[in-house]
Amino acid sequence: MLTVLTFTFFTFFVAIYTWYKLKKQNLSSQDGYFLGGRSLTGIVIAGSMLLTNISTEHLIGMNGSSYKNGFIIIAWEVTSSLALIFAALYFVPKYLKMGLITIPQFLESRFDNSTRTIVALFLIISFVVTLLPIVLYTGAINIESIFNISETFSISKAQGLWITVIAIGTIGAIYAVFGGLKAVAISDTINGYGLLIGGSAIPLIALISIGDGNLIDGLMKVYNNSPEKFNIIGTRDSVMPFEVLFTGLIINQIYFWCMNQTIIQRALGAKNLIEAQKGLLFTGILKIMVPFIIVLPGVIGYYYFGDSLYENQDIIYPELIKKVLPLGLVGFFAAIIMGAVLSTFNSVLNSAATIFSIDIYKEHIDKNVSENTIVKVGKLTTLILAIFAIVVAPMVANAPEGLYQLLQKLNGIFFIPIASIMIAGFFTKNISAIAAKSSLFIGLFFYISVTFIFKLDIHFVHVWGIEFILNMITMFIISNIFPNKKKGNIKNQNFIELKEWKYAKILSVIIASFTIMIYILLS
Repeated sequence: MLTVLTFTFFTFFVAIYTWYKLKKQNLSSQDGYFLGGRSLTGIVIAGSMLLTNISTEHLIGMNGSSYKNGFIIIAWEVTSSLALIFAALYFVPKYLKMGLITIPQFLESRFDNSTRTIVALFLIISFVVTLLPIVLYTGAINIESIFNISETFSISKAQGLWITVIAIGTIGAIYAVFGGLKAVAISDTINGYGLLIGGSAIPLIALISIGDGNLIDGLMKVYNNSPEKFNIIGTRDSVMPFEVLFTGLIINQIYFWCMNQTIIQRALGAKNLIEAQKGLLFTGILKIMVPFIIVLPGVIGYYYFGDSLYENQDIIYPELIKKVLPLGLVGFFAAIIMGAVLSTFNSVLNSAATIFSIDIYKEHIDKNVSENTIVKVGKLTTLILAIFAIVVAPMVANAPEGLYQLLQKLNGIFFIPIASIMIAGFFTKNISAIAAKSSLFIGLFFYISVTFIFKLDIHFVHVWGIEFILNMITMFIISNIFPNKKKGNIKNQNFIELKEWKYAKILSVIIASFTIMIYILLS
């Protein structure tokens, strides 16, 4: 009962506070609905970015992976901070100068309208087919496990998960439909910093308990139980070999943090460049801290459970929560987990609806559509996508390598081809539109063939690196045959103040130094 009460209290607090902050917000314009009225501050951007990124696919998936593979998977997190430096110092200033609402808009200015449309469709498909269902399903695993919904209602585990998926999906859709980006960002901020506090409590309480009241003794016991799990270099057959940092991983990170609509949309909604850079770099700091929440608990889980859950690694985090948290805090943490699920789910829904409304509907269906109507289209799109995600979510169960690895493999289908043409668009002048479009499809078919059909014995992150090189070679060859005739110039739209934050470069150096130190200390 106490668990239910604390869960209900925190969940309603977030909802009421979000409603209060939205009372005076104009949600009928496209900037108001899709970009939060270009009014977001650095703290809000950082909180929203963090929780958009870290959802239950991290809490469940990464802790499940670290339980089985150890700290080597930390690469996914700490290298993100380096990409956020690139975003803050180079990419986002250019986006804000152009006054972008969506990333595909850049591709039209650099290449042509059809490139913009193809990428917009790719993004929508990737959101709906991969990210949304996995986020919903991992959230359902956690909530169902904490509240024992299947036992409470005397139904099967599968039925309990279905009920939970529908409930989470419905609540998430309500947030996204009625509140737009501002509602998502405000609720994200509360839940994001709640996640940092609550998520940190799990390993702290566990280590103190293991060490009989002494945190350091507890950590040493966990280390001595399985020292191999603290090694972040690993071997070539590891789940994340060290070599991938220098092949496909850096490309993926640059795409995700510098070009991914779901993430960058928060920075696009900044009140000025200073706040955007603050938000991005604060997120970089948080990403260095995050492994304490989404990696260490999995290794602690190995201390408690040994390899008994290797066949079902994605339940290790819920089991650890129930084992170490006092009853009164379980409901509070379940609410935070719910917030993490809703955050990513809402954010992806909002981004997908933004892309469809601005890049598809406004460009190809009704060029003269009013701002009020485009917002209505966005709301309807959000609702349809939410229903689809709810139906698909239970189908991602039983991923053999864990849900996080599955998500990353699926992301590679679209992320690397898009990253290739975005990087070409930014850093070259001679790549033509037909070359960019050809590269998109060649890269896509190459990755699917190598990863899912022929299943070559090579790590999928290395495949990302090979695919990126293939895409660039393809673009240069085709551009020599069909030269570029368009000169893409970045014009200042004067939407917001573009003065740079004076501490941006100093903080970037500090973040990069800490990232390198982590690898030195744990190698």
